[in-house]
Amino acid sequence: MKYITKYILFIMLFAPAKLVAQQAPVLPLDSILQRIDRNNVLLQSYGLKAEGYKYSADAATAWMAPMVGVGTFMTPYPGQMIMPEQRGSLMLQIEQDIPNPAKLNAKKKYIASQGNIEMITRDDTLNDLKAQAKRLYYNWIIARQRIAVLQENEKIMVTMKKIEEVRYPYNQSQLSGVYRASAKIEDNRNMIRMQEGTIAKARSWLNSLMNAPGNQEFEIDTTYEPVFRIAPSYDTASLAAARKDIAKMDASIRSMQLNIESMKREKKPDFRIRFDHMYPLDAGMLNAYSAMGMISIPIAPWSSKMYKSGIKAMQYNVQAMEKERAAMLQETQGMLYGMQYEIQTMQQRIEAMEKKIIPSLRQTLDANFLNYQENKLALSFVIDSWEALTMMQATVLDEKLKLYEMIVDYEKQLYR
Repeated sequence: MKYITKYILFIMLFAPAKLVAQQAPVLPLDSILQRIDRNNVLLQSYGLKAEGYKYSADAATAWMAPMVGVGTFMTPYPGQMIMPEQRGSLMLQIEQDIPNPAKLNAKKKYIASQGNIEMITRDDTLNDLKAQAKRLYYNWIIARQRIAVLQENEKIMVTMKKIEEVRYPYNQSQLSGVYRASAKIEDNRNMIRMQEGTIAKARSWLNSLMNAPGNQEFEIDTTYEPVFRIAPSYDTASLAAARKDIAKMDASIRSMQLNIESMKREKKPDFRIRFDHMYPLDAGMLNAYSAMGMISIPIAPWSSKMYKSGIKAMQYNVQAMEKERAAMLQETQGMLYGMQYEIQTMQQRIEAMEKKIIPSLRQTLDANFLNYQENKLALSFVIDSWEALTMMQATVLDEKLKLYEMIVDYEKQLYR
């Protein structure tokens, strides 16, 4: 008896704690977006690439390693009659290339600018991932609303089935009415299962975006409702400041301009120094050395063609990107105006369905159900009213999901 008492006390103490631990946390949309920004593996790769470019830029200022050589100098071939002083020398040679500092600094700036492009690309990718997460979140919200509507409508159908079952023994209803009500109930439950599958899919995808296990349980804030906020201005200057893809293009243009500057530095000369020390093989000869400084001549016609043509090609590429940038801003401006009007029209349609059509259909169902309860109306008429209301409620939720996705697309284009 003592062991049984201890076991009961253990269950009373630890079972509630276990139940609390099993409750799934509720994640607001902002929290999910922050986790994606912080934990997403793809986004982390851009930071690593940018760090790699930083070290590559530092490496660009390094000099080539010095060259050291050992050999003979003016050594005659064997088998010849030579004087002692003609035996030649043992030579030690040291050579070092000295690149032009202006060239190195220009190349360093160009390589470092590639890291800036990677970080802006990260922001652009983050905008895409946020849009994807919002779509999944809104699909989850609508699925919960569908389930609530289906469960409420199922109660009505279950009530009608029970009435039919009560009336049938007294020949006040048809057996087919019971079967039809049962079919509608099961069809309704299948639709609920489909929405539960949509929720499971959204949960798994959101977990993957947050770099979490796909089966990790959590819930969302189902009371959240997206709000459409119109941008204060669609002028190209505002769009250029807001859109990440334009910022990426600006960074690419700046990088290409730095590359042009690096190419222009190619006309500057490079240097080389060499020192040779000779140890004569004859003790009667003096030690000797040779010191030499060399400079390249990149302005020679046969060598200047390379960097001059490269500069010209890069300048044309920059002009092409500037034209492409202007075209993108112009296209986005018209697109956002069109999306704004489309969203506003959708909001008006949904408002009309929610405030006028659905209340009328609900009143029709209530009236028909009342007549059915008083045995003044056949079940088929009530089921028709029930189906009309259910279909309209489903249509409203379909339109709401379209509206939410349109808002996501609008925000994505505005801040892309």
